[in-house]
Amino acid sequence: MNTKNTTEAGSLKRGVVLLKLLATGGARGCPLTELSEKSGMPHPSAHRILKQLMAERLVAHNRETHRYRLGPLAFELGIAGSTMYDVRDLCEPAMAELERATEDTAYLVLRSGFEAVCLHRCEGSFPMRTLVLEVGSRRPLGVGAGGLAILAAIAGDERQQIIERVAPALPLFGKLTPTALAEACAQTVEAGVAVIQNRVSLGVTAVGAHFCNSMGQPIGAISVAALSQRMPPGRVRSISERVRATARQVELSLGAPAAARPRR
Repeated sequence: MNTKNTTEAGSLKRGVVLLKLLATGGARGCPLTELSEKSGMPHPSAHRILKQLMAERLVAHNRETHRYRLGPLAFELGIAGSTMYDVRDLCEPAMAELERATEDTAYLVLRSGFEAVCLHRCEGSFPMRTLVLEVGSRRPLGVGAGGLAILAAIAGDERQQIIERVAPALPLFGKLTPTALAEACAQTVEAGVAVIQNRVSLGVTAVGAHFCNSMGQPIGAISVAALSQRMPPGRVRSISERVRATARQVELSLGAPAAARPRR
Protein backbone atom coordinates (compact mmCIF):
# COMPACT_ATOMS: atom_id res chain seq x y z
CA MET A 1 0.00 0.00 0.00
CA ASN A 2 1.38 3.41 -1.00
CA THR A 3 1.03 5.53 2.16
CA LYS A 4 2.11 8.69 0.30
CA ASN A 5 -0.75 8.43 -2.18
CA THR A 6 -3.20 7.67 0.64
CA THR A 7 -2.01 10.73 2.58
CA GLU A 8 -2.27 12.96 -0.48
CA ALA A 9 -5.79 11.70 -1.25
CA GLY A 10 -6.81 12.41 2.34
CA SER A 11 -5.39 15.94 2.16
CA LEU A 12 -7.19 16.56 -1.12
CA LYS A 13 -10.49 15.41 0.35
CA ARG A 14 -10.07 17.64 3.40
CA GLY A 15 -9.09 20.54 1.16
CA VAL A 16 -12.35 20.13 -0.77
CA VAL A 17 -14.28 20.10 2.52
CA LEU A 18 -12.68 23.41 3.52
CA LEU A 19 -13.37 24.96 0.11
CA LYS A 20 -17.05 24.01 0.38
CA LEU A 21 -17.25 25.61 3.83
CA LEU A 22 -15.60 28.78 2.54
CA ALA A 23 -18.04 28.86 -0.36
CA THR A 24 -20.87 29.25 2.15
CA GLY A 25 -18.97 31.96 4.07
CA GLY A 26 -19.36 34.60 1.39
CA ALA A 27 -17.19 37.70 1.13
CA ARG A 28 -16.89 37.96 4.93
CA GLY A 29 -15.16 34.61 5.14
CA CYS A 30 -14.74 32.21 8.06
CA PRO A 31 -12.38 32.11 11.07
CA LEU A 32 -10.10 29.12 11.56
CA THR A 33 -12.02 28.00 14.67
CA GLU A 34 -15.27 27.76 12.73
CA LEU A 35 -13.64 25.90 9.86
CA SER A 36 -12.02 23.46 12.27
CA GLU A 37 -15.29 22.77 14.11
CA LYS A 38 -17.45 22.36 11.01
CA SER A 39 -14.93 20.18 9.18
CA GLY A 40 -14.07 18.06 12.20
CA MET A 41 -10.36 18.72 11.68
CA PRO A 42 -7.90 19.68 14.42
CA HIS A 43 -6.74 23.30 14.23
CA PRO A 44 -3.21 22.41 13.07
CA SER A 45 -4.49 20.20 10.25
CA ALA A 46 -7.01 22.77 9.02
CA HIS A 47 -4.39 25.52 9.20
CA ARG A 48 -1.85 23.44 7.26
CA ILE A 49 -4.30 22.66 4.47
CA LEU A 50 -5.48 26.28 4.30
CA LYS A 51 -1.87 27.38 3.82
CA GLN A 52 -1.52 24.93 0.93
CA LEU A 53 -4.71 26.26 -0.65
CA MET A 54 -3.48 29.83 -0.18
CA ALA A 55 -0.26 28.95 -2.03
CA GLU A 56 -2.43 27.87 -5.00
CA ARG A 57 -4.60 31.05 -4.80
CA LEU A 58 -7.67 28.98 -3.97
CA VAL A 59 -7.95 30.63 -0.54
CA ALA A 60 -7.25 34.18 0.65
CA HIS A 61 -6.53 35.28 4.23
CA ASN A 62 -7.44 38.62 5.78
CA ARG A 63 -4.76 39.41 8.36
CA GLU A 64 -6.89 42.10 10.03
CA THR A 65 -10.00 39.98 10.62
CA HIS A 66 -8.12 36.63 10.72
CA ARG A 67 -10.76 35.19 8.38
CA TYR A 68 -10.36 32.99 5.32
CA ARG A 69 -12.37 33.22 2.11
CA LEU A 70 -12.25 31.82 -1.41
CA GLY A 71 -9.32 33.10 -3.41
CA PRO A 72 -9.03 34.46 -6.97
CA LEU A 73 -8.31 31.08 -8.56
CA ALA A 74 -11.63 29.75 -7.23
CA PHE A 75 -13.37 32.59 -9.07
CA GLU A 76 -11.42 31.93 -12.26
CA LEU A 77 -12.28 28.23 -12.15
CA GLY A 78 -15.92 29.10 -11.58
CA ILE A 79 -15.96 31.29 -14.68
CA ALA A 80 -14.34 28.52 -16.72
CA GLY A 81 -16.85 25.96 -15.45
CA SER A 82 -19.83 28.20 -16.18
CA THR A 83 -19.10 27.93 -19.91
CA MET A 84 -19.59 24.16 -19.73
CA TYR A 85 -22.73 24.01 -17.58
CA ASP A 86 -25.69 26.14 -18.65
CA VAL A 87 -28.14 26.41 -15.75
CA ARG A 88 -30.83 27.52 -18.18
CA ASP A 89 -30.59 24.26 -20.12
CA LEU A 90 -30.74 22.26 -16.88
CA CYS A 91 -33.86 24.15 -15.79
CA GLU A 92 -35.71 24.13 -19.11
CA PRO A 93 -37.47 20.72 -18.81
CA ALA A 94 -38.69 21.36 -15.25
CA MET A 95 -39.82 24.90 -16.13
CA ALA A 96 -41.69 23.72 -19.20
CA GLU A 97 -43.49 21.11 -17.10
CA LEU A 98 -44.39 23.78 -14.53
CA GLU A 99 -45.74 26.08 -17.22
CA ARG A 100 -47.88 23.31 -18.71
CA ALA A 101 -49.29 22.40 -15.30
CA THR A 102 -50.18 25.97 -14.31
CA GLU A 103 -50.76 27.58 -17.75
CA ASP A 104 -48.97 30.61 -16.30
CA THR A 105 -45.53 32.02 -17.03
CA ALA A 106 -42.56 30.45 -15.22
CA TYR A 107 -39.36 32.39 -14.58
CA LEU A 108 -35.76 31.49 -13.79
CA VAL A 109 -33.72 34.07 -11.88
CA LEU A 110 -30.12 33.74 -10.72
CA ARG A 111 -28.25 35.67 -8.08
CA SER A 112 -25.63 38.10 -9.38
CA GLY A 113 -24.03 39.88 -6.44
CA PHE A 114 -26.74 42.01 -4.86
CA GLU A 115 -29.15 41.51 -7.75
CA ALA A 116 -31.41 38.85 -9.23
CA VAL A 117 -31.15 38.44 -13.01
CA CYS A 118 -33.92 36.93 -15.13
CA LEU A 119 -32.18 34.26 -17.17
CA HIS A 120 -35.12 32.50 -18.80
CA ARG A 121 -38.92 32.35 -18.93
CA CYS A 122 -41.51 29.91 -20.25
CA GLU A 123 -44.62 31.82 -21.31
CA GLY A 124 -47.92 30.38 -20.12
CA SER A 125 -50.74 29.37 -22.42
CA PHE A 126 -53.42 31.32 -20.51
CA PRO A 127 -54.71 34.05 -22.90
CA MET A 128 -53.91 36.93 -20.50
CA ARG A 129 -50.21 36.48 -19.78
CA THR A 130 -48.26 38.19 -17.03
CA LEU A 131 -44.87 38.97 -18.54
CA VAL A 132 -43.51 40.89 -15.56
CA LEU A 133 -39.84 40.11 -16.23
CA GLU A 134 -37.84 40.41 -19.43
CA VAL A 135 -34.97 38.00 -19.95
CA GLY A 136 -31.79 39.82 -18.97
CA SER A 137 -33.51 42.29 -16.65
CA ARG A 138 -32.10 42.90 -13.18
CA ARG A 139 -33.67 43.76 -9.85
CA PRO A 140 -32.26 44.12 -6.33
CA LEU A 141 -32.33 40.85 -4.38
CA GLY A 142 -35.60 40.66 -2.47
CA VAL A 143 -37.68 42.39 -5.12
CA GLY A 144 -40.00 39.95 -6.88
CA ALA A 145 -40.86 36.43 -5.80
CA GLY A 146 -37.70 34.83 -7.17
CA GLY A 147 -35.36 37.41 -5.69
CA LEU A 148 -37.14 37.24 -2.34
CA ALA A 149 -36.88 33.45 -2.29
CA ILE A 150 -33.11 33.69 -2.86
CA LEU A 151 -32.59 36.43 -0.27
CA ALA A 152 -34.59 34.58 2.37
CA ALA A 153 -32.42 31.48 1.88
CA ILE A 154 -29.20 33.39 2.56
CA ALA A 155 -27.79 33.21 6.10
CA GLY A 156 -28.87 35.97 8.50
CA ASP A 157 -25.72 38.16 8.66
CA GLU A 158 -25.15 38.19 4.93
CA ARG A 159 -28.86 38.70 4.30
CA GLN A 160 -28.88 41.81 6.49
CA GLN A 161 -25.84 43.17 4.68
CA ILE A 162 -27.60 42.71 1.35
CA ILE A 163 -30.75 44.46 2.60
CA GLU A 164 -28.63 47.42 3.74
CA ARG A 165 -26.85 47.48 0.38
CA VAL A 166 -30.05 47.47 -1.73
CA ALA A 167 -32.02 49.78 0.62
CA PRO A 168 -31.63 52.94 -1.55
CA ALA A 169 -33.29 51.20 -4.53
CA LEU A 170 -36.21 49.64 -2.63
CA PRO A 171 -38.63 52.63 -2.72
CA LEU A 172 -38.79 52.27 -6.50
CA PHE A 173 -40.60 48.95 -6.04
CA GLY A 174 -43.96 49.50 -4.39
CA LYS A 175 -42.40 51.78 -1.77
CA LEU A 176 -40.68 48.76 -0.25
CA THR A 177 -38.65 49.45 2.91
CA PRO A 178 -35.72 47.55 4.47
CA THR A 179 -37.91 46.65 7.46
CA ALA A 180 -40.67 45.32 5.23
CA LEU A 181 -38.15 43.33 3.21
CA ALA A 182 -36.67 41.77 6.35
CA GLU A 183 -40.18 40.81 7.49
CA ALA A 184 -40.94 39.33 4.06
CA CYS A 185 -37.77 37.21 4.34
CA ALA A 186 -38.88 35.89 7.73
CA GLN A 187 -42.30 35.00 6.33
CA THR A 188 -40.68 33.27 3.36
CA VAL A 189 -38.42 31.18 5.60
CA GLU A 190 -41.44 30.17 7.66
CA ALA A 191 -43.58 29.28 4.64
CA GLY A 192 -40.80 27.73 2.56
CA VAL A 193 -41.91 29.78 -0.44
CA ALA A 194 -42.03 33.49 -1.38
CA VAL A 195 -45.43 34.97 -2.22
CA ILE A 196 -45.78 38.53 -3.51
CA GLN A 197 -49.11 40.13 -4.36
CA ASN A 198 -49.60 43.55 -5.97
CA ARG A 199 -46.21 44.78 -4.76
CA VAL A 200 -44.06 45.17 -7.85
CA SER A 201 -46.80 44.84 -10.50
CA LEU A 202 -50.38 45.75 -9.65
CA GLY A 203 -52.86 42.95 -10.27
CA VAL A 204 -50.13 40.29 -10.28
CA THR A 205 -49.39 37.56 -7.73
CA ALA A 206 -46.13 35.63 -7.91
CA VAL A 207 -44.78 32.59 -6.09
CA GLY A 208 -41.08 31.68 -5.92
CA ALA A 209 -38.83 28.98 -4.44
CA HIS A 210 -35.03 29.04 -4.29
CA PHE A 211 -32.64 26.30 -5.33
CA CYS A 212 -29.06 25.59 -4.26
CA ASN A 213 -25.94 24.46 -6.04
CA SER A 214 -23.86 21.39 -5.17
CA MET A 215 -22.26 23.27 -2.25
CA GLY A 216 -25.59 24.17 -0.69
CA GLN A 217 -25.50 27.84 -1.73
CA PRO A 218 -28.78 29.49 -2.80
CA ILE A 219 -27.95 30.62 -6.32
CA GLY A 220 -31.31 30.98 -8.03
CA ALA A 221 -35.06 30.58 -7.94
CA ILE A 222 -38.01 29.37 -9.96
CA SER A 223 -41.18 31.47 -9.86
CA VAL A 224 -44.64 31.63 -11.39
CA ALA A 225 -46.57 34.87 -11.95
CA ALA A 226 -50.28 35.15 -12.71
CA LEU A 227 -53.12 37.63 -12.57
CA SER A 228 -54.20 38.04 -8.96
CA GLN A 229 -57.78 37.15 -9.91
CA ARG A 230 -56.43 33.71 -10.90
CA MET A 231 -54.67 33.29 -7.58
CA PRO A 232 -57.14 32.67 -4.74
CA PRO A 233 -55.58 31.16 -1.58
CA GLY A 234 -56.22 27.57 -2.64
CA ARG A 235 -54.48 28.02 -5.98
CA VAL A 236 -51.58 29.86 -4.35
CA ARG A 237 -51.05 26.83 -2.11
CA SER A 238 -51.24 24.46 -5.06
CA ILE A 239 -48.79 26.46 -7.16
CA SER A 240 -46.49 26.85 -4.15
CA GLU A 241 -46.18 23.06 -3.97
CA ARG A 242 -45.50 22.83 -7.71
CA VAL A 243 -42.89 25.59 -7.60
CA ARG A 244 -41.12 23.97 -4.64
CA ALA A 245 -41.13 20.62 -6.44
CA THR A 246 -39.67 22.26 -9.56
CA ALA A 247 -36.92 23.91 -7.52
CA ARG A 248 -36.06 20.52 -6.01
CA GLN A 249 -35.85 19.03 -9.52
CA VAL A 250 -33.38 21.74 -10.46
CA GLU A 251 -31.34 21.03 -7.32
CA LEU A 252 -31.14 17.37 -8.25
CA SER A 253 -29.83 18.38 -11.67
CA LEU A 254 -27.20 20.56 -9.99
CA GLY A 255 -26.24 17.87 -7.49
CA ALA A 256 -27.35 19.87 -4.45
CA PRO A 257 -27.16 18.05 -1.09
CA ALA A 258 -30.29 17.18 0.86
CA ALA A 259 -29.27 19.75 3.50
CA ALA A 260 -29.92 22.46 0.90
CA ARG A 261 -33.66 21.91 1.08
CA PRO A 262 -35.70 24.94 2.22
CA ARG A 263 -35.57 25.81 5.91
CA ARG A 264 -38.93 25.75 7.64
